[in-house]
Amino acid sequence: MQSYLVEAIAAALRATGIETDREIQIEKPADRKFGDFSSNVALVLAGTCGMNPRELARKITENLTFRPGTVSGTDIAGPGFINFRLDPCFIMQSAGEIIVEGDSFGSGCSGKGKKAIVEYVSANPTGPLTIGRGRGGVLGDCIANLLETQGYEVTREYYFNDAGRQMTILAESVRLRYLELCDRDVAFPDTHYQGGYIREIAEKLHEKHGDALADSGSLDEFKRTAETVIFTHIKHTLHRLGIEHDSYFNEHRLYLEDEGGMSANGRIIDALRKKGFIGEYDGATWFTTTKLGQEKDKVLLKSSGEPSYRLPDIAYHVTKFERGFSEIVNVFGADHIDEYPDVIEALKILGYDGDRIRVAINQFVTTTVNGETVKMSTRKGNADLLDDLIDDVGADATRLFFIMRSRDSHLNFDIELAKKQSKDNPVFYLQYAHARICSLLRMAEKEIGFTEGGTGAHLMEKLSSVHEVQLALALSDYPEIILRAVRQLEPQKMVEYLHSVAELYHRFYQECPILRAEPDTRTARLFLSVATRQVLRNGFRILGVTAPESM
Repeated sequence: MQSYLVEAIAAALRATGIETDREIQIEKPADRKFGDFSSNVALVLAGTCGMNPRELARKITENLTFRPGTVSGTDIAGPGFINFRLDPCFIMQSAGEIIVEGDSFGSGCSGKGKKAIVEYVSANPTGPLTIGRGRGGVLGDCIANLLETQGYEVTREYYFNDAGRQMTILAESVRLRYLELCDRDVAFPDTHYQGGYIREIAEKLHEKHGDALADSGSLDEFKRTAETVIFTHIKHTLHRLGIEHDSYFNEHRLYLEDEGGMSANGRIIDALRKKGFIGEYDGATWFTTTKLGQEKDKVLLKSSGEPSYRLPDIAYHVTKFERGFSEIVNVFGADHIDEYPDVIEALKILGYDGDRIRVAINQFVTTTVNGETVKMSTRKGNADLLDDLIDDVGADATRLFFIMRSRDSHLNFDIELAKKQSKDNPVFYLQYAHARICSLLRMAEKEIGFTEGGTGAHLMEKLSSVHEVQLALALSDYPEIILRAVRQLEPQKMVEYLHSVAELYHRFYQECPILRAEPDTRTARLFLSVATRQVLRNGFRILGVTAPESM
């Protein structure tokens, strides 16, 4: 519906002799007395056209043409806003199209023939998943679902950090607990992983090998076993939230040398050196970002020879380009804010299109326990575990609460609220709207023989009350909301929208008798309910929450 108005405005501009590449914005006025939609196009273009905004608005409206039965009127408000009033029949016809399109309603084709990769979670396999990692997992999963609605061929990838210092510390932690089981005197450092899961892994090794590994000088078996056990647990936790990855990229591949004795990491160093962006000092190898106007250079190889996070991340992203992805989305935690711009700058220096990379940063999560927020530590073994949260509030509440706030905002997960069976709980509120419609349709089938696959959807065109029109108009917004969420990589837009749909439906249900109405009105309102259920169901699928038919 909004795209129809955009096309009409664009045609009017051309008829006025104005050519522009500026995006035409369509918004809903805060006060409905100003119409169903509004555009500030005259205010945006007035300066470049050398005209008064209201005068430009007048010229545009004079050249607006619409199909009969679509727009009932336009007017100019304030400094030059153009307001549009839609014909209620047109609004209801649009709601009828929702029923025809069904599960595909809201889908687009802007990504058809294009490959996209969404990297998310990518937690180090050093312990169970924490609640903070869960937020990024759900955000990435929803973003992948959004891209798929636009026709992208999406690969969901987990960057498996199986190299570096943290994995050595993990192996050493397991070895020390193993040595304790062998009755060896052990001093366990505070810097090592101390959770109970470390002892459990050590017990598995002791059951299998006895004391045979006690005097081994190698950490390989400890690392391999810990990595396998922990990552199996991580995948199981993600599965509980409906998160399944298509591929796993192992970081250690970037350290392997080819026949010429060069690793992927080494090739990055060489390539940046040839471009003049490598410095050697203080025993380390640096990415000389001061040449890009930054205050400090960034270390790529530490004096110990160990890479910093930036080096393998650059090499890893090169593989994404080499694999032919046109859309590269990274879902990172707030701890990556300082790092990822350097990675993108390095890729641009190496000749890659950095504009194809989009980064979604999600802020930290804390949980409210008995009214108090509790800060936890993974390494100390008292982490707030994602599995425990799922056990407590369920997968649906876990997913929706993670994305009901903007990813840019710190999230305080209110466990008590997530467990409430009331309208205060946004999960319950949304799912109850869907269940209420299902219950209504079951009752209608039993009492009057109504079937949603039957005839009568055209009768919706006769509906014109304010509650009916507002609901139908909101339903028609669904494709635009998806596009907005895709552009901003922000599934929260979907949550806000679905909440407004549920709110409008509950109001319609209270104010407009359905089963007690006269036959044609009753049938029309039932089909409007079917259209509402379809939008809720399609939105739930993107968010990865279930659509219960009874509650």
